[in-house]
Amino acid sequence: MELHIRDVSKRYPNGVQALKDVTLTIPAGMYGLLGPNGAGKSTLMRILATLQEPDAGTIHLGGIDVVKQKDEVRKTLGYLPQEFGVYPKVSAEELLGHFALLKGIAERRARREVVEALLRQTNLWEVRRQKLGGYSGGMRQRFGVAVALLGNPKLLIVDEPTAGLDPAERVRFLNLLSELGENSAVILSTHIVEDVSELCTRMAIIDRGEILLEAEPLGAIDEMRGRIWRRVIEKGALAEVERTHAVISTKMLGGKTVVHVYGGTAPAPGWEPAEPDLEDVYFSTMAGHIGRRRAPTEAAA
Repeated sequence: MELHIRDVSKRYPNGVQALKDVTLTIPAGMYGLLGPNGAGKSTLMRILATLQEPDAGTIHLGGIDVVKQKDEVRKTLGYLPQEFGVYPKVSAEELLGHFALLKGIAERRARREVVEALLRQTNLWEVRRQKLGGYSGGMRQRFGVAVALLGNPKLLIVDEPTAGLDPAERVRFLNLLSELGENSAVILSTHIVEDVSELCTRMAIIDRGEILLEAEPLGAIDEMRGRIWRRVIEKGALAEVERTHAVISTKMLGGKTVVHVYGGTAPAPGWEPAEPDLEDVYFSTMAGHIGRRRAPTEAAA
């Protein structure tokens, strides 16, 4: 079941243009929506989750009109927002059972089976009777996924899911999302480039409400070969390099600065070609060195 987003725009009463003519085709599997904070990612996610309405444009999930048939969408939608509350003095097993009842799973035995299956799938079964107030950040995120998976949704939306997680919890959570992407369309909205590079077979980069690039991550990286150049400089020399070269990113390394610049040829003696990664694609796109590119699914639509 594909999600078709066509010419979606949204302007808030304060004048902020959150989305401008967003057009995307999202197939089954893991799809990354990558952009800085304030780029419009959360607005788009809330519209897809039927929590807000666009000012213009159309959205279809298979044969369902997302804007006009909200109840139908909610039957097949799972949504994990960036922030969500839990009852700290209630166990995961109790609260998930309550949400399952609200989802329409009325028969007690069926509800118990669903709760057990989801807690096992999210690796929370052993701590099912522990109060949610004692859960770590990663455990709470996995519980949020368990809630989102009630009803076996065909579309799962997760908004900034790894922000604030420690490295071990982040890996555990990303592995869970990867498994979910095998059976449904999963939209991962994030500002963390590594999340997209490790999980997603397709992605879009968004900034100031506009789609700047849509591509397959590996293909976008491959096209950057021969265009990224690297040099280690003293920190005090950065201003001069930024004045004379198309700097896309800098990192500190052992008290010095590693600079990446974009260009078809070596900028000057002393620069060496760098093996590109998705971070180079992201920063080059944000700097305007790469134009909008359509993914195969959209070009064929």
